[in-house]
Amino acid sequence: MRAVVNSVISRASGQDLTTTRTYVEMTARLVEPALLGLAVLAVRSRVKR
Repeated sequence: MRAVVNSVISRASGQDLTTTRTYVEMTARLVEPALLGLAVLAVRSRVKR
């Protein structure tokens, strides 16, 4: 599972990371686009008022 997610997300840095840091980085890369989308929607709703 870790290899599949890592290949889909493809980390740019070539440094070796600890297991915990690897999972934190993969989670962050999956969550960041969703948070960015929510921020855009929040700004859009504030501007519409």
